[in-house]
Amino acid sequence: MKYNTTTITTSRALTRRRFLQGVAGLGLSAAGLALLDGCGSQPAARTAAAEKLETTTIRLIQTPSICVAPLYVAEDLLKSDGFTEVQYIDIPGGNSVDAMTAGQVDMAMQFSGPIITYVDAGKPITVLAGVHVGCFVLFGTEGVNEMGDLKGKTVAIGALGGPEHAFLSSMLAYVGLDPNTDITWTTLPRQEAQQRFTDGKIDAFLAFPPAAQELHAKKIGHMVVNSMMDKPWSQYFCCMATANREFVQKNPVATERALRALLKATDICALEPERAAKLMVAKGYTENYDYALEAMQDIPYNRWREYDPEDTLRFYALRLREAGMIESSPDEIIAQGADWRILNELKMELKG
Repeated sequence: MKYNTTTITTSRALTRRRFLQGVAGLGLSAAGLALLDGCGSQPAARTAAAEKLETTTIRLIQTPSICVAPLYVAEDLLKSDGFTEVQYIDIPGGNSVDAMTAGQVDMAMQFSGPIITYVDAGKPITVLAGVHVGCFVLFGTEGVNEMGDLKGKTVAIGALGGPEHAFLSSMLAYVGLDPNTDITWTTLPRQEAQQRFTDGKIDAFLAFPPAAQELHAKKIGHMVVNSMMDKPWSQYFCCMATANREFVQKNPVATERALRALLKATDICALEPERAAKLMVAKGYTENYDYALEAMQDIPYNRWREYDPEDTLRFYALRLREAGMIESSPDEIIAQGADWRILNELKMELKG
């Protein structure tokens, strides 16, 4: 996949030299640094640089899926921008929304489906931005060649209401199937679910990176839906930047700087996927560099400026309502659980 060249401008909270030093700490090449430094900055009207962080500690999620690479790449940028303690909280099940509502995590990247179900349930979370498009790949065994073939089949998910369940329910509703009656769901840890699919004991498996890259490389099953390429899924954000509502309300400056670091890190993943993949391996977030690199190259990290995150919430809210998983309308979900003010400022500041 070919990525558009993007440019990152200097931030309001950093001098040009300090920002480039922070990015250099990520191991970017001279060419990458030149791209990042290519244009003069156009700061937003509000000057957050003069404002003091309400907290210098931020807790981010650590999950088994490496599609959240921008969260890890952002570490040095966050530290350069005044956060003295950047913690990565290991969530084995990968459900960062549970962790956020429990107050264990301040900010995360999470699939929009579970975000919507939690907002519908009145949970205290706020969606701040879309980060990247796609990452899920649905693999099927022989006889499962399209979504309609899943009727009467067994599909493994991590948990009811989790990312896999929400995404697959959206897809099933989109093709006219009822996820509550037409599918047999079995809840399994991801590694066990992947092994059962490999052994032919379940009919379909929704894979995150790097599991999707591994299954493809080993020719296990075949791709039924690739959310990075197949419409309509490739037209909407997969992972979105989401935060604990209380953290956002109490720490507006810290929230803005954290989101800015995350979006800059997203640009870095698009500009130099090799560097992002090496960092994933060096920090122990994944073991196989080749799978990590393939994921970094395939995932569209360069769309956060172009796509409207509100469209994503509206699309998936409609699908989940059709599936009987939420009661709220898309407008109610957006009103209750989204705040685009910081994103709109950053789109002006971080022009591509």
